[in-house]
Amino acid sequence: MMKFKYLLVALPLAILAGSCKKELDFSYHDIDPIPVAEAYLSQDGTELTLTLTTPMDEPMDLRRLKDAEVALYNIDQDDWVVLEADRSGIYRSPIPGIPGDHYQMIVEREGELYMASGLMYGPARIVSAEFGWIKMPYDYVAVLQVEFEDNDDDINSCYWVRLLRNGEPYMWQATTDAMAVDGVVRISFMTSRKDLDEEEDDTVLRYGDEVTVIVQQISRDMFDYIMAIGNNSNGARMWQGNHCLGFFLPSWRTEYIVEFTLQ
Repeated sequence: MMKFKYLLVALPLAILAGSCKKELDFSYHDIDPIPVAEAYLSQDGTELTLTLTTPMDEPMDLRRLKDAEVALYNIDQDDWVVLEADRSGIYRSPIPGIPGDHYQMIVEREGELYMASGLMYGPARIVSAEFGWIKMPYDYVAVLQVEFEDNDDDINSCYWVRLLRNGEPYMWQATTDAMAVDGVVRISFMTSRKDLDEEEDDTVLRYGDEVTVIVQQISRDMFDYIMAIGNNSNGARMWQGNHCLGFFLPSWRTEYIVEFTLQ
């Protein structure tokens, strides 16, 4: 799960000339921890985690909060579902989301209220996912090309494509249907070098590794949010009410498993 920190930087004005140098002091301001709510709604049900940001001068606090009241409201069906926290601190409901319906996630904790709304998107069918070598100046690199069907006729529909390596987060990209051809979106991932001695552990792929491709259609707000996260920003505010970071993603998860067999 993603974790956030706030860093406020004060840079003193300076005039630099010739070979003169001036040391810049970076400082940050202490602020109260901010809630971070990350919620998914799919065909498998709902999951929500609630954590707090960590001050810059303290170790990362990954504890999940279990003292909130959490509910999911199907606006179109006028139906409520209460989510209960399990032993790991994840609020869950097994009731699947309905594509085309509008939902609102509501979180209440210590007198504060956080709300996020969104349309539940349907499945985007994955056509193929194949590995192949490409020759780069420094080595051969394994490229995974993923093809999936555009979910609707809207221009600039947005998608989030994630990869798991043996069940663990590996890589991701956000894209749109702007470059779709005949209703098919194509996206490529530069993964592992062939010379594993020169490859970093976080990108290396070995023969027999299992890569899971996950495709979900997302809103433009969610697209902007995860692009900001990729650029080390907290992203646009997606929760209304009291101040809260994080996101609410109602969307069908389409998965495709491919084994890495290149040699």
